[in-house]
Amino acid sequence: MDEQPAMGRRVAHWRTRRKMSQQLFADRLGKSKSWVDKVERGVRRLDRFSVIYEIADVLQLDVQVLMGKDPVRRPGSVNCIDQVEVAEIRAALERYDKISAFFYAPPDAPALSELQKAVGHAWLTFQHSKYGVLARMLPRLLRDAQATQAANAGNGDEPARQAAHLLGQVYQISSSTLRKLGEHDLAWLAADRSLMVCQHAGDDLLSGLATTRVANALAALGRFRPALEINVNIASQIAPGDGRDATPQRLSVYGMMLLQGAMAAARMGDAATVRDLIGSAEEAAKQLGGDENYYFTSFGPTNVAFHRVAAAVEMGEGGRAVETHESIDPLDFAAMMPERRAHHLLDLSRGLAQIGDVTRASETLIDADRLAPSEIRCRPIAHELIADVLRRTRGSAPAAVSELADHMGLTV
Repeated sequence: MDEQPAMGRRVAHWRTRRKMSQQLFADRLGKSKSWVDKVERGVRRLDRFSVIYEIADVLQLDVQVLMGKDPVRRPGSVNCIDQVEVAEIRAALERYDKISAFFYAPPDAPALSELQKAVGHAWLTFQHSKYGVLARMLPRLLRDAQATQAANAGNGDEPARQAAHLLGQVYQISSSTLRKLGEHDLAWLAADRSLMVCQHAGDDLLSGLATTRVANALAALGRFRPALEINVNIASQIAPGDGRDATPQRLSVYGMMLLQGAMAAARMGDAATVRDLIGSAEEAAKQLGGDENYYFTSFGPTNVAFHRVAAAVEMGEGGRAVETHESIDPLDFAAMMPERRAHHLLDLSRGLAQIGDVTRASETLIDADRLAPSEIRCRPIAHELIADVLRRTRGSAPAAVSELADHMGLTV
């Protein structure tokens, strides 16, 4: 089959993804718009490697991807994030629209109602583990939220609080997504921005969650002690009591902060602190009565069990992790959001690998990939795990595992 039409489609795909018009792309190549159009339609052949390399350079793309030789980019795979998209998110995080609002009004700031819908959609996109989609949404969402906050800064207390609340959420979505994708420094920056903005939102629970994002970014950078201390200290300040009602929202945020503190303690090997924090989170979950999604925390008894598994894995107790998993009600598991379920299966697979059950670890990874492909294919920790599974597999790897590794760009 002639490869040229497929090559042209790839050029068109990446040109569009880089937000270039045909004319801009042609100008950067020193070609005409007509030449670009003919290439993308497959009418004109790309038969000179020098031209192909020049196109790849303008598109800031590995030439192998442009030529269709990168298995990660073939049909059936998922797009995660590339350095161009990282740069766009970084540029959006480095904006200071609130300061510039003193000098001129931000252009085209979305209405609060419109932005609220976009933020809700972004949260659901995250909770369905569609990180590549989010990576392409975030630059514009960040700019829109920043502009809306700046535009509402002088519109009275309530609009200003709402705008700050929404921008704080966008920063938190950004931080969590970037941490998943291994961009830990940017995750820390986004979390820190959220913490500052949330102080203007008049919501101690949102501020508590912003603190947790900061702690999670620190933990991802290997700073486990500060991550533990931040989570525990702020959790104690927002805990029910001392005039703070045990509302479902407060219980959810408080419990989630305890769980994140437990994860930091687990990475330090502090089993006693892990036990205490998860025990306290379990009490909060019992008061809540079931698994809920207040403040997009997915907090409840099942999520506590998920964290028991994850903490056991972090401490090298794979057997205990598997035992805890087997005690989870399948119906409760099925009711959780895809991100939570796939993340849990990834932790379970790590636990199975720890006890030497490589076959079941492979099967669990495949199940997680079917449930939420981006949770496996886009996360560095999953890449490390499947590489380990491949090394430890006797003989040829199962076809499904080999195919998954191929999609992830790993050599079988």
